[in-house]
Amino acid sequence: MASAKSISRFFKSTVIMQSRILRDLMGRPNFWLVLLFDIILVILAYVLSYAVRFEFELTTEKERIISILPFIVVAKIPTFYVFGLYRGMWRYTSIADLINIAKSVAASSGIIIMTVLYFNRFEGFSRSVFFMDGIFTFLFLCMHRGAIRYFLQNDNFSHKWSHRDTVTRKKRLLIIGAGAASEKVIREIQDNQNVPYQVVGLVDDDVQKQGLRIHGIPVVGCSAELAECAASTSAEELLIAISSATGEQMMQLAEACRSNGLPFKVLPSIGEIIKGRLSVSAIRDIDYRDLLGRPSVNLDQKAIGSLVTDRTILVTGAGGSIGSELCRQIVRFEPAKLIMIDASEENLYKIQMELQHEANFVEYLPVLTHLQNERLIDKIFKEHNPYLVLHAAAYKHVPLIEINPWEAITNNVLASKTLIEIALRHNTDRFVLVSTDKAVRPTSVMGASKRLTELLMLDHCQKKVSTSFIAVRFGNVLGSSGSVIPLFKKQIARGGPVTVTDPEITRYFMSIDEAAQLILQAGAMGGGGEIFILKMGNPIRILDLAHDLIKLMGYQPATDIEIVYTGMRPGEKRYEELISEGEGILPTAHEKIMILKHLDEINCDLGSELNNLVHVSSLHSAIAIKEVLQKIVPEYSPEIDAESVLGK
Repeated sequence: MASAKSISRFFKSTVIMQSRILRDLMGRPNFWLVLLFDIILVILAYVLSYAVRFEFELTTEKERIISILPFIVVAKIPTFYVFGLYRGMWRYTSIADLINIAKSVAASSGIIIMTVLYFNRFEGFSRSVFFMDGIFTFLFLCMHRGAIRYFLQNDNFSHKWSHRDTVTRKKRLLIIGAGAASEKVIREIQDNQNVPYQVVGLVDDDVQKQGLRIHGIPVVGCSAELAECAASTSAEELLIAISSATGEQMMQLAEACRSNGLPFKVLPSIGEIIKGRLSVSAIRDIDYRDLLGRPSVNLDQKAIGSLVTDRTILVTGAGGSIGSELCRQIVRFEPAKLIMIDASEENLYKIQMELQHEANFVEYLPVLTHLQNERLIDKIFKEHNPYLVLHAAAYKHVPLIEINPWEAITNNVLASKTLIEIALRHNTDRFVLVSTDKAVRPTSVMGASKRLTELLMLDHCQKKVSTSFIAVRFGNVLGSSGSVIPLFKKQIARGGPVTVTDPEITRYFMSIDEAAQLILQAGAMGGGGEIFILKMGNPIRILDLAHDLIKLMGYQPATDIEIVYTGMRPGEKRYEELISEGEGILPTAHEKIMILKHLDEINCDLGSELNNLVHVSSLHSAIAIKEVLQKIVPEYSPEIDAESVLGK
């Protein structure tokens, strides 16, 4: 009975395999052609093995070869099919396919050897023939697949010759850097004939790489010989593809490229590319963020995943610079739902379309409203019960808020108060407040309002509430709304002048994606009541930033583009700080995140003073607003200028 079942299963599997072969034969027009070539190569490999073994004297062995050849073909071809050799896309044959060929050849050779050993004990057969047959079969199949890939990827070979007059001329590209990023770019350019580039050489400072090749492209020299390398390869464009380059190295490379008079571009850093996928489409003009260095952020993926995955996340200011990047980072961890709140219709629409069409994420709810709309916000919390709230909404432009201080009270303070109270009412598990370094010893209404939101958060933490409140402070974000860099670029493009408020003014800078990732990391680390500080590196002089941008855009400071000093604006500080006097910081398990070791206690009746602040804000009295703010935030030192405000 068992034997009958085994025979039945054998015949059934044979029929299934035959049906699959027939389906492939009918559904893939080129299948039979590849199969025919493989049969010919299998026969050729076996005959060649005999020829080598008997020194090409096959007269006496001809009958033996012919008698066993059908068995050789029947044993090998179905085995190749079982191992998937006919289910791959031959245009993209890879190392994995070659390994699969080796496995299938070893299996089929094993079947042949065991069969001959069992039925014939190798009487009359040379053992070495079967081993050589396996080697030749492997080599022939690899050559066959490699040839298919070569001809298919080289513009379909015949198509290239028949249409060579209509092929678009490609730019000759010299790549700086001979590492993993360059390898991916070269492979994509060679695989995709629509890419308008032809790689003609590589430049790298590693002595051991000189003279070597990547996909046939030679390393022709080092960066110090860039001019000679560009001339010898007739390069028309340069590409910087060193993802680990420091800011200083990027500046040197940019200067070297510019001195050659050739256009040049850069590959983004690994941190800018989701999950490290490099693509030719990611090539862009060099930007100031490249000159700040390109550090990769090491995230605790597991901790962030447990915070976000399969949970409902709410982001305020979701259409803004930080909020939109938070949304991009969040969808990587597959939340159950993402609620995006913003008061700007245009910004909310942009991030909605980006998530839907570029990230293929549709489990979102866009809410167009102000946070002061307490009834609607409460309804959202009641219906969706968000697990995590990331509060990024705020007015941040210092001079504008200095002129319109009541807007800081309404949009920064009261909106935060409303959101905190609603989160508490609905037992939200975690609440992360996005703060700023301008909250440290503030001289502006904006900075004082953000410090007040920190105090509101800390006040609730002292009451031992169920929600974990966490704040994250950091400085200026490259490319964010109100950033000085877009303004400088426009001024340079117009021919100048570039306006700098003060020659000694400095600021901390961080890229948007790095800031968003570290906010999520701090949110996962916090237990409640902490103010986390992101390490921003060294402060940068705005004057140096202006000089670098002018050079980056191909001009010389003072000679081509004038720099004009306009004087400090209302509320501005020359030097930003990350901690207040007496706070101090402690390291955390993450190298780029610190935590305040001492938090100031609230020295006033916060509820009473807030009511007073709301009252003077409704009167649009700038001076009164600043006076009340100073009572709540004693370290706030305003500069009251009657001409700089709309209300007295």
